[in-house]
Amino acid sequence: MAPEAETAGAGDPTGAAGDADKMHFRRMDEGTDADFAVLARVHEENIRKLPDLLMGLLTDLSADEAYPVDRLEHSLQTATRALRDGRDEEYVVCALLHDVGESLGPFNHGEVIAAVLRPFVSEANHWMLEHHPVFQVYFYGTHLGIDPDAREAYRSSPYFDRTAEFCALYDEVSFDPDYDSEPMSTFEPLVRRVLAKTWTPPA
Repeated sequence: MAPEAETAGAGDPTGAAGDADKMHFRRMDEGTDADFAVLARVHEENIRKLPDLLMGLLTDLSADEAYPVDRLEHSLQTATRALRDGRDEEYVVCALLHDVGESLGPFNHGEVIAAVLRPFVSEANHWMLEHHPVFQVYFYGTHLGIDPDAREAYRSSPYFDRTAEFCALYDEVSFDPDYDSEPMSTFEPLVRRVLAKTWTPPA
């Protein structure tokens, strides 16, 4: 009679033979080098998937029909205007993704996308993303009974003019149903290049 097959994991103190892609600790201070090599790979994979996740969130904005154009088209218009103005790839990607955080952070969508993109963009673009909502109020604040000049609180910032310009040239004008925007496929390679980065642990 043929010998019985060995029980899976026999001789493996972790009981995890064939399970090299999984961490096996119950608490992090008991983890091994092998465990944390897996953790690093998980984060690398998350970074690899981030462009698709963000572009998926952007595509979801097409369901918003309350604006003159849906928010996906608004985002494409904003990015297209920046691209046709000769802005660099990082700036164009910021223009494309600037409102992605609206569904997740209706009170602070600028902070949401700024936090996500902080490891990938310059300090200037990070500040612009974070503060653009209050700069947009300049164009509509009087209609809602709020101070259109709330942005003046940031006048001393070296990025004030950059953010005011972004809103005036690209953001507030991009609700035009007749504007011929570039499709998402134009921007996808830019998003992937700007978000290409090797993961490192928080420091």
